[in-house]
Amino acid sequence: YMGNEEEEPPMEEGGQALEEKAALGFQRGFLAGKRLTELPWESLEEILKYSGDSSPFLAVLQKTVFHPLSLKYPPSVQYRRRFLSELIKKHESTSSEPLDQLYEALGVVLNTEETTHCYKNYLLPSGDAITLCENVAIVSQGTTGLITWDAGLYLAEWALENSEVFRNRRILELGSGIGLTGIAICKACRPREYVFSDHHAGVLQQLSENLQLNGLTLEAESCSHRREERPNPQGHLDVDLEDDHVRISVKELDWNLVSKDELAKLQVDVILAADVVYDPEISQHLIGVLQKFPRDDGNRATPEVYIAFNIRNPDTYHDFQMQLDKVEIGWESVATSWKNLFPYDQHANIVILRLHV
Repeated sequence: YMGNEEEEPPMEEGGQALEEKAALGFQRGFLAGKRLTELPWESLEEILKYSGDSSPFLAVLQKTVFHPLSLKYPPSVQYRRRFLSELIKKHESTSSEPLDQLYEALGVVLNTEETTHCYKNYLLPSGDAITLCENVAIVSQGTTGLITWDAGLYLAEWALENSEVFRNRRILELGSGIGLTGIAICKACRPREYVFSDHHAGVLQQLSENLQLNGLTLEAESCSHRREERPNPQGHLDVDLEDDHVRISVKELDWNLVSKDELAKLQVDVILAADVVYDPEISQHLIGVLQKFPRDDGNRATPEVYIAFNIRNPDTYHDFQMQLDKVEIGWESVATSWKNLFPYDQHANIVILRLHV
C-alpha cells in the first residue's frame, strides 16, 4: 500500500503537464477566435480517459475564457457561448461532479449583449500579442475589409519566418484591411517604414484604431521628432520600444486614381497584399497599380512584390496568372512552411506569389 502511494505523484505530475499542454493548445486558438471544430478537442478527450476529476476543464477555462487577454478583449459573445456549451457537453459526458465555474461562466455570457464588434488576440513567438478589433459580420458597411482573412494570417506567418525580407526596409501594403499582417511585421520584423493602405473609409478608421490598440503610433501624430520623445509614459508597457523607430502611416489609396509620382515618392522596397484578388476585375486593377511603380533606374531597385492568395476558385487564380503573363510580369510561388502560428484554415489552398514587375 505504501508502495502504491509513492508511485502516484509522478503520474500526477505527468498528468498535470499533459493538462497544461492541452490547455495551451486551446489558448492560442480560442484567443484568436479559431473555428471551434479546429480546437484540440481530441487531446482533451485523451486526458479525460485518465483523469478522475474536473481539473482538465479548469485548466482549459483558465487559459481561455479567464485568460487576462480574453477578459479585457473578449471574442464575440456567440463564440464564447458556443465554446462554453461545447465544454459543458464534454464535461457532462464524464462522471465528474458538475463544475460550477463552467455554468457561472456560461451564465455571464448568456447575460451579455451581442455587439457588432469582437476582439481577436494573436500570440506571437516573442510572447507579445496582437489584439484586433474586428467586425462580427463578414460583410459590413458594404465591404469585406473589416475582418481578418486567411491569406492575411498566412502572409503574417510567412513574414515572421522571413523577417530579413522586411528588416530596415520600406514596406507598402495594398488593401491592408484591419491590419493584422502589417502589425505583425511592425512588431516582429523591424522594418524602417510601413505604409498601410486601403480605400474604404470604415476600414481605414478601424485600422487606425487597431494600430493604437497595439501601441503603434502613426507618423503624423508624432511629427518628425519621435526619437527624442522615445520613453513615452503613456505608451504600452508591453510593447518593445524597438518598434518605436518604425515609421508608420495609413494612406487612402485608390489603385485606379493614384499617380505614378505619388507612388514614386513613397520610395518603397517591398509591396505586399493579401486576399485582394478575388475577381478578375480587381486583378486588373491590382496589375494596373503595380505597373505604376518606378522600375529599376540604377538609383533604386524595382520593389519586391509578394501577394498572398486563398485559391477559392482555381479559375480566378489562373486568370490572374494569365493577366500577369500578358503584361510580362514574372511570377513564382514562394516556399512556405506550415508552422500554424496563426489560425488560418488548414484545408485552405493558400499560396504566396512573388511578382517580378
